[in-house]
Amino acid sequence: MVNNDSCCIAKILKVIEILQNNTSNDCCDEGCDKPFLGPTLNCICYNTRPITLYTRSGDLFTANYTNNNIELTSNVFRVERVDDCCCKLRILAFDADTQSYTATNSFITVNLKCMCAVACLSDLALENIC
Repeated sequence: MVNNDSCCIAKILKVIEILQNNTSNDCCDEGCDKPFLGPTLNCICYNTRPITLYTRSGDLFTANYTNNNIELTSNVFRVERVDDCCCKLRILAFDADTQSYTATNSFITVNLKCMCAVACLSDLALENIC
């Protein structure tokens, strides 16, 4: 068993995992049974906090994935599961047409002890994530 006290990035990513797993599709609901307090500011149900990771040498961490038989690279990920200092990440692809990210069906597992920094991007509403 790994001591998570020495793996602060894992703690941050675990919080992100919990937030993403607790998102609701009911963010446009009104009435007594809406699942949150306060006014409805918009009807966008965010379900992803995309991240970038940096290695010990300060380099932006990247991963390869394939789309329509074309090999591509991304440096933006969605946290899927954190287990001790290992993290399963979904690779996100940048769509130049919409200027936003889309979920791929490509995943990687990362040893967080090899990472030195994490940066969070603006929350997104991604489709086709299960």
